[in-house]
Amino acid sequence: MNTPIIDLDLNQQAPHSPRERIGGFAIACRAVDKCRASLAGTLGEYHYDCPLDNQLFSFKGITGEQFKAAVKNAKNYDDVGTWLLANGSAKTPPEIEDWSDDMEGGSPMKNPEKRDHFIESCHRLGLNPDKTTTFDWLEADDRFSFRSATE
Repeated sequence: MNTPIIDLDLNQQAPHSPRERIGGFAIACRAVDKCRASLAGTLGEYHYDCPLDNQLFSFKGITGEQFKAAVKNAKNYDDVGTWLLANGSAKTPPEIEDWSDDMEGGSPMKNPEKRDHFIESCHRLGLNPDKTTTFDWLEADDRFSFRSATE
């Protein structure tokens, strides 16, 4: 994804899907978009350095502030992927792929503290919580939020 990073106005559009990977890392592309929007003051209802972002940061052994510094210096998404590979806890390509695949297939249904909220949110979005992953839910919520805003 040697695409230049463009500061998105997250009041007007959603960040990238958490499925889109840079350097092999799920969540990273979305975290870049939210980080840049937080720096530009256009974060809207989104949150940078949130629990989802922290899944990535924790896996890599970095902080949101370290990631933010890397994003500030990056010209494109690949720059951030290269930075992730070179910083924090060393991870092999198979470890990164396994972690990213686990994240993509994960669901709050497995977490008793988040289950009720997830079920309620899924029903609001017309999703079956038993078959919906976290990423499915986030993408549906993004679509719903921006569809509702334009109606």
